Amino acid sequence: MENYENLAKRQRTFFKTGVTKPIQYRMDSLNTLKEAILTNEKEILAALRKDLNKSEAEGYSSEIKLVLEEINYSLENLKAWMEPKNVETPAYITDASSVIYPEPYGDALIIAPWNYPFQLAVSPLVGAIAGGNCAVLKPSEFTPATSSIITKMISDNFPEEYIAVVEGEVETSTALLKEKFDYIFFTGSTNVGKVVMEAASKHLTPVTLELGGKSPCIVHNDADLDTAAKRIARGKFLNAGQTCVAPDYLLIHRDVKDQFLSKLKEAIHGLYGEDISKNPDFPKIINEKQFNRLRAFLDNGNPYFGGRTDASRQFIEPTILDQISWNDPVMQEEIFGPILPVIVYDDLNEIIEEITNRPKPLAFYVFSESKEVQDELLSRVSFGGGCINETLAHLTSPYLPFGGVGESGMGSYHGKASFDTFTHHKSVLKRKAEKNCGYRESPSLGWGFFFYGVRSYD
Repeated sequence: MENYENLAKRQRTFFKTGVTKPIQYRMDSLNTLKEAILTNEKEILAALRKDLNKSEAEGYSSEIKLVLEEINYSLENLKAWMEPKNVETPAYITDASSVIYPEPYGDALIIAPWNYPFQLAVSPLVGAIAGGNCAVLKPSEFTPATSSIITKMISDNFPEEYIAVVEGEVETSTALLKEKFDYIFFTGSTNVGKVVMEAASKHLTPVTLELGGKSPCIVHNDADLDTAAKRIARGKFLNAGQTCVAPDYLLIHRDVKDQFLSKLKEAIHGLYGEDISKNPDFPKIINEKQFNRLRAFLDNGNPYFGGRTDASRQFIEPTILDQISWNDPVMQEEIFGPILPVIVYDDLNEIIEEITNRPKPLAFYVFSESKEVQDELLSRVSFGGGCINETLAHLTSPYLPFGGVGESGMGSYHGKASFDTFTHHKSVLKRKAEKNCGYRESPSLGWGFFFYGVRSYD
């Protein structure tokens, strides 16, 4: 096992030279990363096919394209982000100005998950580079082909003392977390997120935790059902449902349930064909453990659609489970697979109560044409981010910070939020030097003081 203490020390030494801070070095590094992705595009897509059976179209759009857009957006805006920001100074502090200086944290540790093994590893790295940091990247051990190409791509283009990739099992992550880093960025489950946060607390290291949770999707009785069916099918079954912001369960108004489920069935066939088991591009479940966990949920409720499995291929057909209750096992944990439980409601208040009594979700989706309904749900339900009359799309926008709240995570990234995440904003007050400038005690406060020449309040 590599000496991770030595690796962290070499990166801290490299960072202290100041070479990573100038804008030109950051932009050159982002361009180098972009060129490395383009050069290795075929190998990345082949690795995603091997690890998750992702088609080239899905692999490119959901993994490579999003990272390239992050890089391009950072290159276009980095100069403005790095500029010191002049802000107001209180009137009682005379002859002074106030400035906020963005500065890199130093050495960042990025721990990535397996479900989008390229995007969720490299996208945070874009923020770390833009912020002027060094970085150690730990890709998932469950996607070895993608982890291998990431290692090759980084090692061929960057010195290890600047950006390093460390592969390995869970013991590797544990060993890395024992070292002192200046920032930790973790994407994964809530349970592991707690372990990461505990390890970070030993060094008082700031963290971003991109976690998950059960993300509700509401279809009200005034929704455009054709649009809702197509967008929910696409959002739920992308990557075989192994998406942290996938609609986890469906809340459907009783008046439109039967009509909507029929349209949803048609939408699934439109995406994947009449016999999905014969579709060579439908992604597989990542491993046997997750396959068995998901297969156990198929006994819940009544299957309205799907339900076929093939253990030899780790295949689970897109499945709709009807007649589900809030107490069923499938409703007790994040599904993270191609299974959609359906719960019927008559009154919005009853489902708002159920949602808000549970951990705050990472995502929240509402299909309704009523602004009153939309506003009511947005004002009463706390969640990381979401969409009205769409699914997933909010996380693709560089203008919208992406992250969770409560048990679904803390901190955010994408676009400027990625730069801000990996940047400390240092506040500085500048004041002109004056003869006899000093402090004097405030008679009224006793312990307090005011700057010389400022009136005390008696």
